[in-house]
This record gives sequence, structure tokens and C-alpha cells, in this order.
Amino acid sequence: MGLTQVAKTIKELRESKHLSQAELAVELKITRTAVSQIENGSRKVCGDELVSLAEVFGVTTDYILGLEKEPEVMLAREKQDNYSAMRISVPAIKKDKFKQVLLYLLEKCAGKPNIGETAIFKLLYFIDFNFYELYEMQMTGASYRKLKFGPVPVEFAKITSEMEKKKELKTIKDNYYGYPQTRYFPLIKPDLNILKASEKVVIDKVVDLFSDWSAKELSDYSHDDIPWKATKSNDVIDY
Repeated sequence: MGLTQVAKTIKELRESKHLSQAELAVELKITRTAVSQIENGSRKVCGDELVSLAEVFGVTTDYILGLEKEPEVMLAREKQDNYSAMRISVPAIKKDKFKQVLLYLLEKCAGKPNIGETAIFKLLYFIDFNFYELYEMQMTGASYRKLKFGPVPVEFAKITSEMEKKKELKTIKDNYYGYPQTRYFPLIKPDLNILKASEKVVIDKVVDLFSDWSAKELSDYSHDDIPWKATKSNDVIDY
């Protein structure tokens, strides 16, 4: 991928995260002018900046460089053919289930000032992996990538962008203790008919245990999780 296409990818990722050039500059510890130059293709991205961009956007450096295709968001079949199909390493996501889990989670804790995007990533990870540990079945089937500050759901940006266009949730740029924060608020009620009683129990327990923790505390805690430890950096974490 040429410099122009890399610049275009970075701009698209920034806009999908609802970040201004100034906000991205803060994340990268460079000037807004430098971000502008990167996006118009007049300045190359150094190695450290590339790694930081991948962490901010929740993608791999290969994706930014055009060496990796965008992960597809697919609807899983309603029924699995057999038990082994439930144990695939990188499952097809149950998109509607993911939406309802996210809406239910936001309904319960989006109003807390510490619940920004990073905290939501970790809460979703605990929900999915705790449920799998209990039942050896996937709740949302989302894929979580191991990045520096903890697991990140690969499909999150695409699904939330779609939900925002449909007026199902809204995104707000905020500031939490001097750091930029992206917050999500539900605009519709979750469809509780889609969530099983056992799934709601797991979600409720994760919210009760972790929703008052800071993003850093959640990230540090996730680093002690066995699936996290068993996964190489930037790889998808195996259920």
C-alpha cells in the first residue's frame, strides 16, 4: 500500500472513532499539524507512531499498512451443526446478540463517568469469556485481539458505527481526569427476548463486579487472564 492509501486508512479510522486531529495528536504525543500532514500524505508515520495508532484504533499495524484485510462482520447461524462447531477459535459473530448485549450493558452502566470505550471493551471481554468458561458456549461470538492495553473486540467499531447511523446509540466525546474519552449511550431499549436468563446473569455479575473500576484497573486485571497470557501480541484471543 502506498503512502496515500495509508494516509487515507488513518483518516478513515480516526473519523470512525469520532476523534478530531487534535485529539489524535494528544494520543500520539505529536502536534495536530503532524497529524494533518500524515493524513494528507506529506509525512510518513514512524514505527512508534504506527504502534500507537494501532492501539488507539484497536487494529493491527498490518491493517493500517494494508497488509491485512478488514475483519468481516458476519451473522452466525442460529443453530450449530454440532458441539465442536461451538468451539471454533475465531467464531462468526452473532451480530444482533452483540448489539443487544451492548445495549443491555450500556443501560446498566453507561451513566458512570468511568465507563468510556476502553472500559466497555474490557467489560465485553469479561462477559464473553466468563460465559464461555461457565457453559462452553459463546454469547456474542465476538473476536478479541490482544493489544497493549488489553483485549479489544475486533468488530466493535463497525457495529457501533452501524448502530449510530440507525439511531440505536449515540457517541459522545468527553474528558476524564484530563484524558480524552469516548462514551456510548443507548437510544433504544435492549430486546431482552434475545438474551437468555443465563446470559443476563453473567452480564449483571460482570457489571456488579467491575463497572466501578477505572479503565487502567480493568486493563491490568485482564492481563492476568489465562486466555490473554496464552496469546501473542496482536493475535486474536482463543476462546
